[in-house]
Amino acid sequence: MNIKINRDALLKPLANVASIVERKHALPILSNILIQGKDGQVQLTATDLEMQVSLSFKAELKEEISTTISARKFFDITRSLPDDCVIDIGVKDSRVSVKANKSRFAIQTLPAKDYPVMTKSSSEAVVITISQIQLKRVLKQVEFAMAQQDIRYYLNGLLFEVNGNQLNIVGTDGHRLSFTSVYLDQNYNKTEVILPRKTVIELIKLLNDTEELVSVELYKGQVSFNFNDIQLISKVIDGKFPDYTRVIPEGHNNQFTIDRAQFLTSLQRASILSNEKYRGIRMVIADNNLKLISTNTEQEEAEEELEIQYQQDPIDIGFNVTYLIDVLTNIQEDKVTLAFLDTNSSCLFTIPNNNDYKYVVMPMRI
Repeated sequence: MNIKINRDALLKPLANVASIVERKHALPILSNILIQGKDGQVQLTATDLEMQVSLSFKAELKEEISTTISARKFFDITRSLPDDCVIDIGVKDSRVSVKANKSRFAIQTLPAKDYPVMTKSSSEAVVITISQIQLKRVLKQVEFAMAQQDIRYYLNGLLFEVNGNQLNIVGTDGHRLSFTSVYLDQNYNKTEVILPRKTVIELIKLLNDTEELVSVELYKGQVSFNFNDIQLISKVIDGKFPDYTRVIPEGHNNQFTIDRAQFLTSLQRASILSNEKYRGIRMVIADNNLKLISTNTEQEEAEEELEIQYQQDPIDIGFNVTYLIDVLTNIQEDKVTLAFLDTNSSCLFTIPNNNDYKYVVMPMRI
């Protein structure tokens, strides 16, 4: 049994599936990927029991093949081989041979029958379609606001909510919240799942910047994404996501619009001298003027001044500068609007003439 394939044709799909494999696992077979070949198609599958990625591609096959080998070793070998060489992969007994030019490798296998393949849920699904480029864009607009290893486990992921003709995606870590919405081509019953952090990050890596469609199937306890020759199946986080509608403020009438790139570079400069632990920055807003001020424990100070169109109440408010830099880095718009109520309330970021994106950040005492 053997497969012949161009090294470059194998490398990308192999990289895509190998990236979800944990380096150390209690179950040795979870360090492996499943290789199945039939009728000129090869499928690679990797899982960590929470998520599974399967990817198919064409290759020369003489007969059916089914085995598992170390994801890390197979990927490292493939990556190290010369560009455009032909790789010959053979399976015999409990070993896989990998040959290219004058290189030879023999890798131990584990039986394919023991591989814990995740199967799609048999429950009823809500199925939506969205272009890859659009899904990737909206995921990137919110994923940075997800919590990391929070004891409130439901925050370590994104809310994926289908409601009527809208797909709403929300991420929050309790200090800031990012919301984005996409219009769908038909109406659906309200359905929501919480996508785990790792699933979101892998999905962003796998999606292309093309108009090709993704089919998203939302099940009870599971979600499946199908696009190109890729299928990603993931368990969802069991929990109740906070009511984001109560967090997004209304009536913040003190507001100004500013050039995103200019604001971002000013914040990045001012942040150099911010306190390394608390990362605080003051925003002093007065008539047509915005000052960004940071200090640290060594009594050092940075100040940036920007002209804005603003004639409302003066505001002196503090924020974690990282939260401001994150949002300005991840929304690729020319302008952003900041809205405030007073010095003790949250700040609302929006995009001019666009109601589909909102970012709320809580102030901090400085």
